[in-house]
Amino acid sequence: MTGYSHSFGGETYRFASLAALMACATPARSGDALAGIAAADDEERVAAQMALADLPLSTFLVDHVVPYETDEVTRLIQDSHDARAFAPIAALTVGGFRDWLLSDRADAASLAALAPGLTPEMVAAVSKICRNQDLILIASKVRVTTAFRNTIGLKGRMSTRLQPNHPTDDPAGIAASILDGLMFGNGDAVIGINPASDSLPAVEKLLRMLDEVIRRYDIPTQSCVLTHVTNSIELVSRGVPVDLVFQSIAGTEAANRSFGIDLALLREGREAALSLGRGTVGENVMYLETGQGSALSANAHHGVDQQTLEARAYAVARMCKPLLVNTVVGFIGPEYLYDGRQIARAALEDHFCGKLLGLPMGCDICYTNHAEADQNDMDTILTLLGVAGITFIMGIPGSDDVMLNYQTTSFHDALYLRKVLGLRPAPEFEAWLGETGIFRDGGLSGEIPAPFRRAIGGEAA
Repeated sequence: MTGYSHSFGGETYRFASLAALMACATPARSGDALAGIAAADDEERVAAQMALADLPLSTFLVDHVVPYETDEVTRLIQDSHDARAFAPIAALTVGGFRDWLLSDRADAASLAALAPGLTPEMVAAVSKICRNQDLILIASKVRVTTAFRNTIGLKGRMSTRLQPNHPTDDPAGIAASILDGLMFGNGDAVIGINPASDSLPAVEKLLRMLDEVIRRYDIPTQSCVLTHVTNSIELVSRGVPVDLVFQSIAGTEAANRSFGIDLALLREGREAALSLGRGTVGENVMYLETGQGSALSANAHHGVDQQTLEARAYAVARMCKPLLVNTVVGFIGPEYLYDGRQIARAALEDHFCGKLLGLPMGCDICYTNHAEADQNDMDTILTLLGVAGITFIMGIPGSDDVMLNYQTTSFHDALYLRKVLGLRPAPEFEAWLGETGIFRDGGLSGEIPAPFRRAIGGEAA
């Protein structure tokens, strides 16, 4: 298609393509400036947002930001589009869609029915003309429920990934972090380790350790070692106890290729995990991670802004029917999200877009030590996402990941958010916390259960 334009104040602003329009309409962030595609100033950004607001949603079905012929993610988006689900909003513009989303007509049931009819570019576009409070209000109305050994995403619930990383994969250090997290009611989303070594023997050792902990204490949760999908497929073939298959994903074929994956490989990973039949209450068997800036860092962005590409990654995630999707929002660094304000905006956008597309969205609310951000910024983002209905967050000892060397949320942060917003863990996990005595009357008992005391040598076996 030809370009897009908008006139105001006696000046006409022109945008050569849909990708250029989307990039200029994006709230300011360092990654788009680094790529040379951001609006030149606030006036051009507002002009782009006004032009975008007037754009019919149907435009995104015929004008592609990444060519259909050369990108399998674009083909996935277009070929899987559900026209029947889209029909109720097919006549709307992007601005009209925002108004509809904010109305009482857009309730949990209608949003769930609409999700298959939305493309990532549609939800990215509407997010660009939303205020932060719009992103929070709309996302809070969406319910996405998944299950494996417990049920994630129910109303009034918020789960946590217990992340017991260790710089040398030391079993004692990992076990201490797991115990610490469980004592604070963390771990219902997943107990997930980023391994220091990606060798198959090292990953297998960690998976068997996690399986033993979960089975010995009858914990209704799931484990994951964040290794490449090809490793998980091989380990499944060897009979290793793999609960969730992990993979980092992105929004273009070229970016995914830089991760060593394509859509067929992701499907193979999902089928491998399903073949083990390890879920007890559901069959969502994948844990996927994303992050704004990943395509740009791989030089695979095709001139498209990082937030739109992040939303396109959610089409890849949707194909996999995952238990959990985690946007690691500040991990890549200030080159892509410069400060706490940009990280906060990106977190709200990612959560909003993922939820509208029907995904169980969590967020690693984090920053690197060279970013213009601190833990107070993370407290603010944590609270905003809690109000928005975040599915899960990270739980790490002291907020400091000693293996990956970045700052995120702690076991205590989950307690804070659950208490201030009246949120609870996944129901099966909550029941286990009560049965073991970790929780009493809905809060921490402050006591270590006898089986755990024996495990750490505090009581005779």
